[in-house]
Amino acid sequence: MDPINIHSAKTQLSKLIEAAERGEEVIIARAGTPVAKLVTLQNPKPVRKAGSMKGRFEVPDSFFDPLPEDILDAFEGKV
Repeated sequence: MDPINIHSAKTQLSKLIEAAERGEEVIIARAGTPVAKLVTLQNPKPVRKAGSMKGRFEVPDSFFDPLPEDILDAFEGKV
């Protein structure tokens, strides 16, 4: 796609976003000089909701037991 000036980009933003979603690289220019590039986000972060795993698993009581000495030593760099 050819560079598009800022004024045109403002009036055609939806169209330009659709082009970016199709994989096109949209260059925005000021007075013919490229100043910005519009591209899609590659990996938008998923929205995480607290408590979404409630009831799907149980933490066993042994989870709270002290760790063995050899593992504690490894954490403390004593190995």
